[in-house]
Amino acid sequence: MMFQAMDKTYQVVIIGGGPAGLTAGLYCARSRLNTLLIEKGIMGGQITNAERVENYPGFPKGISGIELGQLIHEQATSYGLETLLTEVAKVVPNQKHNLVSTSEGDFVTESIIIASGSQFRKLGVPGEDRFVGRGVSYCATCDAPLFKARTVAVIGGGDSAVTEALYLSKFASSVKVIHRRSQLRADKILQEKAMAEPKIEFIWDTVVTQIEGDGLVMQLMLKNAKNAKLSTLQLAGVFVAIGAQPNSAQWRGLLPLDEEGYIITNELMETKIPGIFAVGDVRHKSARQAITAAGDGATAAISAERFLSL
Repeated sequence: MMFQAMDKTYQVVIIGGGPAGLTAGLYCARSRLNTLLIEKGIMGGQITNAERVENYPGFPKGISGIELGQLIHEQATSYGLETLLTEVAKVVPNQKHNLVSTSEGDFVTESIIIASGSQFRKLGVPGEDRFVGRGVSYCATCDAPLFKARTVAVIGGGDSAVTEALYLSKFASSVKVIHRRSQLRADKILQEKAMAEPKIEFIWDTVVTQIEGDGLVMQLMLKNAKNAKLSTLQLAGVFVAIGAQPNSAQWRGLLPLDEEGYIITNELMETKIPGIFAVGDVRHKSARQAITAAGDGATAAISAERFLSL
């Protein structure tokens, strides 16, 4: 059900339309709560970038990220969830009269579920956006099985990059870790594990200047940071692991955030402010998986229903 302009007051407003937000919307709608979901981009969120999702229960042959997002959206709206494609400009918490402002108008809601997600930090090099889902990935847990017995690269030198490389080594024939410095920033134990893994090779003092291919990723253009020497690397996949940034800027000063900007909640998805919940990738210590995001959304919806009954 699309948003109706005359409806300005809701029991629940959900900010974000990824698996977390859509599942929250499904549960809220099934509980007959008057609910509006606001998404600034594509319904389904970041999962729509995945060419194939093979670890979401119920799809033994896998499913495209776009189709999975569409199916969850269709299921949620079939129960009466209203959706609106626009960006939230401002939120003013005020007990059960919270104000959510957008370019499409202002909405008053008794509760809010924040499902705004996070965004992977990108390399910002030519070819990166073009090959997302076609060899460029930001999640080894999601996509590693697609590169079985093939050569891949991991870009980065922190905990996330080394963890990605170790996971990829279970599938790929060779994993090249490309780092712009001469030593890793990752935890020492992780470094030791990676150094001991014969499939993992380190390419030091090197940056990626371009990602090339023909439909799918085929090679990287590399530049040595010390001597400016150029080289190419033939491969099938590139995993960018230079960190993620939560979409939580508008909550700074309103809600407690951890040092990286993720919203802190308890196990019921409750934030410090009663009636405001946070779920999925924007939440502190999220597993950043579609299935756990969906679980967060269900939990938050149940918590919101209990809050509204008080």
